[in-house]
Amino acid sequence: MIAYFDCFSGISGDMTLGALVDAGASLARMREELCRLPVNGYELSGKRVERAGMSARKVHVRIKSEVGSLKSEGRTWKDIQKIVRGSSLSPAIKDKGLFIFRRLFEAEAEVHGKRFDRVHLHELGAIDCIVDIFGVLICLDILDVTRVHSSALNLGSGIVQAEHGILPAPSPAAVELLRGVPVYSSDIPYELTTPTGAALISSLASGFGPMPMMHIAGTGTGAGDKNFRNHPNVLRIILGTEQGTGAGKDALKGDVLVMETNIDDMNPQAYEYVMERLFDDGALDVYLTPVIMKKGRPGIVLTVLCTEDRRDALSEIVLAETTSIGLRFSRAGRTILTREIRTVDTKYGKIPLKTARLGKGRKKVSPEYEDCKRIARKLKVPLIEVMKAALGGR
Repeated sequence: MIAYFDCFSGISGDMTLGALVDAGASLARMREELCRLPVNGYELSGKRVERAGMSARKVHVRIKSEVGSLKSEGRTWKDIQKIVRGSSLSPAIKDKGLFIFRRLFEAEAEVHGKRFDRVHLHELGAIDCIVDIFGVLICLDILDVTRVHSSALNLGSGIVQAEHGILPAPSPAAVELLRGVPVYSSDIPYELTTPTGAALISSLASGFGPMPMMHIAGTGTGAGDKNFRNHPNVLRIILGTEQGTGAGKDALKGDVLVMETNIDDMNPQAYEYVMERLFDDGALDVYLTPVIMKKGRPGIVLTVLCTEDRRDALSEIVLAETTSIGLRFSRAGRTILTREIRTVDTKYGKIPLKTARLGKGRKKVSPEYEDCKRIARKLKVPLIEVMKAALGGR
């Protein structure tokens, strides 16, 4: 399932929770899953509201009065790690949540000029943030969302009252988190995109821009705190399946950007690191092709496939991390099969299985390599046996 975040009025943690609950994620189930975290002192509620005449779901995290009266220096990165690692949430949700929180702490450290381990979130904000971030991850899991895509973000303008005093909107932490993300600012004098919202969408989205081709399966609308007169202060999430037309109902068509450069003077050991960085920053594929260049010199063509919105960020990585001084670009059409990932039970445990449908009941199936490798190392069994078990379990 794809989730497209339509952020025409920005994004915050509670807006995202409201939109996901409105799209079909059970609020009761989310509460149950959040109880796996050793965090107390809050109540979670939901109700239907209107924002500029538009109906939306408002999910509210209320800090209990006895917690609100506490004086505390706040939660550090080590505190958050201890809470999350000590929970009974799934490993995947723990890892995603810690990744988002680490980015949030890194952004705060950068804008305040402090060491990473010295930054803290004040007690009330930390509880609110934990519930927002892990609530969103739980809801995405409930809705079986495997890919998140987003529009450009409306940041708002004006000033915001923060723990450290008066700050411009968007806040410095939000701006730091949104490096490389397409944004704009409307004339609404209010903080529309919060640091928590910025951390969530910049960590979860695989791309930014127009809505990808899909069949709409459902929608959800989450309300922000403010009710503006002529502007619906809501986040809309559109759920859909990756199905296209033209090459059969199980194929999706589209364009891809092809980025290339020729390199003949770089230490080959560096290619692995460059490829890792490109994949981590959203490249669809990266590969190396050996070529013979002028004067008979052996060289490498580095090719990167990506969406248009990742062009600038990936170009910067190539130019910074290689000896290349220039890139060339072209566009290519592509057809990809509809894919889904489901988990199968094997004697080695649960293993994710990727399935690509060919139509007429035909399909291609392959186990997720990284998961199989991790299990093989942990249990000290041959990798090929783990992969065979995954295929046998389908």
